[in-house]
Amino acid sequence: MRIYLLLTGFLCLVVSCQHASDKKNEATADSTNNFKNISSTAAKENNLPNRKFIRTADIKFKVNDVTKTTYNIENICSNHGGFVTFTNIESNIDEHSETAISMDSLLETTYYTITNNITIRVPNTKLDTTLKDIAKNIDYLDYRIIKAEDVSLQLLSNNLIQIRNTKNNNRLSNDIDKNTKVLHETTFAEETILSQQEKIDDANLAKLSLNDQIKFSTVNLLIYQRQGINRNIVFNEKIIDKYQIGLGYKLLEGLIYGWKILVFLIVFLSKLWGVALIAALIWAAYKRLSKKKKK
Repeated sequence: MRIYLLLTGFLCLVVSCQHASDKKNEATADSTNNFKNISSTAAKENNLPNRKFIRTADIKFKVNDVTKTTYNIENICSNHGGFVTFTNIESNIDEHSETAISMDSLLETTYYTITNNITIRVPNTKLDTTLKDIAKNIDYLDYRIIKAEDVSLQLLSNNLIQIRNTKNNNRLSNDIDKNTKVLHETTFAEETILSQQEKIDDANLAKLSLNDQIKFSTVNLLIYQRQGINRNIVFNEKIIDKYQIGLGYKLLEGLIYGWKILVFLIVFLSKLWGVALIAALIWAAYKRLSKKKKK
């Protein structure tokens, strides 16, 4: 009976532990899934025909490898019909130190972080899918900001400006063609038409710009990887004075140099023996002639 009770208790303990473990795993999986999901309802196309939205996203996250992730993001962007407008991979030095390891060597240690600022544009209808695919590269999410700006009234305002300026421009053109006026009045009217045409062009360009931003969403990404370490052994230039020659060696070099000069002079003088002989003969002849004159 005791054995049966012990077995029953043991089985209950195992089942409860397994159940707790399953709950923990489910919680971890849910946390991971929520962490990886960087899309939003603000990025989804809705059924509001009278509303026009400019959708943008700003995301910063950590990855395992910046270079590989950059290539992956570029492929994701291309696969969804988008394009890359800016990318800048750079290595930022966080800390630098030098440690002497011998009389002539230093250990140079550099801590650095590789980052990349990427700007991509993707079709508005593919923004949500693009963000979900990019999220697969996230190791740690710092932040994600998704905006949907309603520009319906701005588009309507541009259209009204265009229509109003076009009508005014047409009336001015008809007045100039029908009425014969003095030159300065005609010139003023022509300048007014030109000004109206510039306003029409500006409104048209603003409309095209808004439509482009509506059609293609802009995504700004800042990605980085774990801090790296680079170590190199370099020559220690700071203590080069310690390796200059001493006084004794300099004195020895001076004696050797002086001996070389003395040898050079002896050899040089030995080459002048002919001149010395002639000079001696001339001197002897001069002395003999001087003695004869005295007698």
